Amino acid sequence: MCSTFSLAAKTYIGKSNGNFRHRKSMVTATRAEVITAPKQRSRPVFPELSIQGIPIADLHVQEIVQRQSQTYSMDREGGRRKPQFCPSFLEEAYDRCRNICAEYAKTFYLGTLLMTEERQKAIWAIYVWCRRTDELVDGPNSVYMSSEVLDRWEERLQDIFEGRPYDMLDAALTHTVFSFPLDIKPFRDMIEGMRMDTRKCRYQNFQELYLYCYYVAGTVGLMSVPVMGIAPDSLISAQSTYDAALYLGIGNQLTNILRDVGEDAMRGRVYLPQDELAQWVRR
Repeated sequence: MCSTFSLAAKTYIGKSNGNFRHRKSMVTATRAEVITAPKQRSRPVFPELSIQGIPIADLHVQEIVQRQSQTYSMDREGGRRKPQFCPSFLEEAYDRCRNICAEYAKTFYLGTLLMTEERQKAIWAIYVWCRRTDELVDGPNSVYMSSEVLDRWEERLQDIFEGRPYDMLDAALTHTVFSFPLDIKPFRDMIEGMRMDTRKCRYQNFQELYLYCYYVAGTVGLMSVPVMGIAPDSLISAQSTYDAALYLGIGNQLTNILRDVGEDAMRGRVYLPQDELAQWVRR
């Protein structure tokens, strides 16, 4: 399901203090991954999200850009008080996240080693939260899955963002969300994707599949951009950078679906659009 973490482009070596800078309407930071800005001023061409029927309004990418920019401004003005953790406790929390990432996402983990230390830790914490969320539906205890379980998980997410972590792994994410301008919406949307996975095992058309891919994978891109940052001298707008991260996540999820068609079918799940399958059956 949510195995979307991927790295592209090269690392931007800059300051390692994790600070973000605000320039005009863009949220910018010292650079890590995702987008290498082109030298030319022409706008890059990305796939259109305006295909009829695709619920672009539900993606709210622009809303997330604006809200994370507001979070950045609040942090600059002292509007959020970062929770205080014992340094040794926090170090152990991030070490556990690192070990989980290294064990279950070996190639991705190697990619994170190209980042600055602050970004490494943040991405490990985000990865672990996404993995734990995914395992609610796909893990060994998935037989106990219910809407109430996901509701409680979402309440726990709210606590994380309000500085009240439940356990050590949550504490790593709490420290991350108070260190980078992360917004809660992509995290909530991923939980909504888990709800969708418990309700649906077939997708009527590509528009339904696209929305599912956004929830369980495109959200990962939106979580990652505030940590990876946008080059201060980039000619690409923040909106375009978020769009590119969104497309990367959705593209990875579509690739995973094509790779796992047989395995998913054995579990009673068919992610390929039913209307397109029906066209081939009629032939």
